[in-house]
Order: sequence, then C-alpha cells, then structure tokens
Amino acid sequence: MNFQLIIIGGGRMGSALAEGLISAKWCKPAQMAIIEMAGEQRAVLEERLPGVAVFAALESEHVGPKTGAVLCVKPDQAEATARVAGAMGFARVLSVVAGLSTARLEASFPETAAVIRSMPNIPVLVGKGVSAIAGGAHVVKDDLDWAESILGAVGLVVRVSERNIDAVSGLSGPMPAYLFLVVESLIEAGVHQGLSRDVAKKMVIGTFEGSAALLMATGESPEELRAQVTSPGGTTAAGLRILESRAVRSAFLEAVAAAAERSRQMGR
Repeated sequence: MNFQLIIIGGGRMGSALAEGLISAKWCKPAQMAIIEMAGEQRAVLEERLPGVAVFAALESEHVGPKTGAVLCVKPDQAEATARVAGAMGFARVLSVVAGLSTARLEASFPETAAVIRSMPNIPVLVGKGVSAIAGGAHVVKDDLDWAESILGAVGLVVRVSERNIDAVSGLSGPMPAYLFLVVESLIEAGVHQGLSRDVAKKMVIGTFEGSAALLMATGESPEELRAQVTSPGGTTAAGLRILESRAVRSAFLEAVAAAAERSRQMGR
C-alpha cells in the first residue's frame, strides 16, 4: 500500500513530527509511515504510535503519486538517503537536514519534484518548536502550504528565502542550547547566593516561562520591557552593568554568526 506521508528517519525529530501530526489529525495513523533502520528504535515507535506503519527500508510500493516525504536523517546520511528516496518518485519532499541545500536535494529527485528546506529547533519535541521553510526551484505556494501544515503541527512556522536559512540555522536552531546555558548559569548563580538548587531551578525556569509569556502577551519590545524592570540605581541596573561590561551582548552576536557560518560550510 502507499501512504499520504512517509517520514524517513524516526529519531527525535521524526518521531516528534509524527506524534504532532497524529495529534493534530493531519492524517490518520494508517496513512503515515516511518522509515527507521534501527530495530530498537522501530520497536519504540511502534509502541508510541499505534497504527502508524514502521519499516526498516523504503520500498516502491509505499509511494503513490500523491505521497509526500519528510527527510529527517543526519547530515552525513542525507544525500545517500535522498538518492534512494528520489528513485521512488516522490512529488513533494520536506527536508529538516541541516546544511543541505534544495539544489543538492533536487539533484536526487525527479526534475519536477517540489523540495522544501526547513530548519526546526528542538522544542518541536513538546509542540513548541520554531521552524523556517524555504522552497526550491519547483516549489509553488501549495507546496509551502503543505510544508507549513506539517511543521505547524509542532509549533510556529515562518517562510524565508533560502539565502536566509543559514541565518536561521545560526539563530533559532542552536538558540535552545544558548538559552539552556543561560538557565544553567543562573541556577548556579542562585546556588552561589545561598539558595537550594531546587529552589533556584524553579525560580529560573519559571521566570523564563513568565518572561516569554509577557513578551507575547504585551507585544512590547524586549528593550521596553527591560527598561520597565530596570530602576535607576537599583539591583537590576547593577546586574546589567556587569553583563554589559563582560560583553554578553557581543558574545551572542558572535555565537549566532559562528553557527550561521558553520551552516554555510556544511552546505558547500
């Protein structure tokens, strides 16, 4: 039988997408398949996603004229996997592989195949991801709508030109790691000031959650909200003065630039 959607790669990203799509009723479980080579992971997927077909390899009988694919493998496996998938004749392909351009993917698929490149980040695992999508040479609005409907099941989606995907890969892709490092550091700071680790953890994570909600709810800029918290000569001003003197803002600018450049290198 052929399927409406085949997710190639059943790791964290692929399984999160599958769960999100089933939860959003994007399709019925029986209309989706996952290709996963690792036997242990296949068993996990079969237990977590009842009704979804899980196979060790992609076969031509799985693919019909309207079957779409999501490529969720590691970068070093992507082009070989794309060549196998390309031989099956997919009409639409959404890639979540870092650093792999639509042009390189298009070389493995039929000439008219719509190839969409995306960069989601790890909060897709809890349905709160942020993803950017960019279309290849043969992509039309319906194809972008299709890709957005998939990634929209696990979070926010923005559309960008492909020349901006590397910038996305430097910003939102690694951003959870940057934020986790900030959270880790603030928890440690609270412990150094005498708080228990449990109390410091609750306070830091709760404040991150509340601050993000405040940004979303008010529509005010980060600069405006920061100014509201910062009383002249107060505790916040004292802390911010130290952060600025340590060039924290510059460090974030350089981190994003370095990650974006690494994405460009991976794509060459």
